[in-house]
Amino acid sequence: VVKPFEMEIIPAEKIVAQIGDTLILTCNTTGCSSPIFSWRTQMDSPLGGKVSSYRTHSILTMNPVSIVNSHSYLCTVICDGREKKEKSVKVQIYSFTSNPVIEISPSLVAGEPATIVCKIPDVYPSSYLEVVLKEDEHILHEQSFPEDDNTNTETKIVTYPFLPTAEHTGKEITCVAKLPIADMAFEPEEKTSSQKLNVNFGPQNTVITASPGSSTMEGDSLNLTCVTQSNPPAKIVWSKYLAEESIQHLIKNNVLAIPHVHFNDSGRYICEVINLVTNKTEKETVDIIIQGAPVITKLSIEPSTTVQEGENVSIQCSAESNPPPKIILRRKSDKADMRPYSARSILFPSVMFQNGGDYECLAENHFGKSKSEITLDVKYGPRNTMITVIPTAALKEGETVTMKCTSSGNPAPVISWKKKKANGESEKISKNATLTIWNLKSQDLGLYECEAYNQFGKEEKAVKLFVQARLEEPDQTIPLIIAFSAVAAVAVPAVAILIYVSRQAKINGSYSLVKALRLKV
Repeated sequence: VVKPFEMEIIPAEKIVAQIGDTLILTCNTTGCSSPIFSWRTQMDSPLGGKVSSYRTHSILTMNPVSIVNSHSYLCTVICDGREKKEKSVKVQIYSFTSNPVIEISPSLVAGEPATIVCKIPDVYPSSYLEVVLKEDEHILHEQSFPEDDNTNTETKIVTYPFLPTAEHTGKEITCVAKLPIADMAFEPEEKTSSQKLNVNFGPQNTVITASPGSSTMEGDSLNLTCVTQSNPPAKIVWSKYLAEESIQHLIKNNVLAIPHVHFNDSGRYICEVINLVTNKTEKETVDIIIQGAPVITKLSIEPSTTVQEGENVSIQCSAESNPPPKIILRRKSDKADMRPYSARSILFPSVMFQNGGDYECLAENHFGKSKSEITLDVKYGPRNTMITVIPTAALKEGETVTMKCTSSGNPAPVISWKKKKANGESEKISKNATLTIWNLKSQDLGLYECEAYNQFGKEEKAVKLFVQARLEEPDQTIPLIIAFSAVAAVAVPAVAILIYVSRQAKINGSYSLVKALRLKV
């Protein structure tokens, strides 16, 4: 059976080709032993491709496809030089090769104008292009190019100005590009790209929290936490206001921890947050009050706890607490007509030895009280030196007499005894406070001196001892009186002494003038 002459173009339907791809058109024949093939465009434009003919078919290859291939192509076949047939196929060209490119400034700052840019590269035909900008699912901007009649591929740019805020951080910007060409089916017809926004902002809404609270008991722990909103995270610096509006810098951390608070931790604390990108700073303050029982911080004596009588002396006491304490500084003893003091300080313009002793400082508020003590040691030279002679009754020759010397001073005086010799010089006879003369004799008469000494001075006292020898016969009175009168005080009339001694001798047989002439101070 002889087949009739037929021809076809494969693919037979409308062809859609993307610029840059390879397109092959095949012209087939049947029922013809020697077909002759020819290709042309409907407008007789250049083919833009390579033709390869074989015995039963011809191939037109377009590699790569370009704008010039946008035509209707005709394949003509002459069979055995007698019969001719033609068929055509329309080739439509497009370019939609890449996903959109989103360009957003990497350093967006809240409150500063910015622009979102979406670029769709190598589009053709751009007159069909539709672009949508979205923030998450919210449409920000739509744009198309219906008037664009460019015959070449081009990159289309869509811009959208906006004012970024802190709330934009983390939002996703999506650029959707569509190329819906009528009667053309290709995949994909829609391309998208997304980018998350990173907006630099802050610091803002800075808050300080105090744990356990802004009013804390002395000795407890305290944590101050500074929280702020900032992108990138802010640098945090803690400081504290001091006297005269000076500032003490503490730490560079968001948490300021004080394990055991003291009264001097009270005050105004500052949290300063700094965003190094936005160059913005925010400060927040908190007033901290430390409460508790008093703590005595100072109890001192100036110039020293050990002073010399006559110096200028100041006793100072200070204490810390909140609420402020009532302070009482007083002497513990009220001896020597000393009264209690109620003050933070005591001043002695010329201190006396009676001012020495223990002083106490009492500090009290409704949380409790505290007490501390200090001793004032007043040094002074010997005074109130006194000699006591025992016995005080009449003495007889051969008996024992005791002379005791006492003196006050700080440090305690060293006491020694001296006796005046006949030549007027003094001879040390004892280093004890008590001088005892055993078997009293007439040669023991004379002037006895007691000396009290320490490094701050000395004081001397004297007693004159007169001894009357035993009287055996009345006529012995005269030589004894001569010996006595030789040492008697010149202020006493000699006659009176002689008579007084004579009468007493006759009555008692012996007598001592120690009691009558003893010096007692």
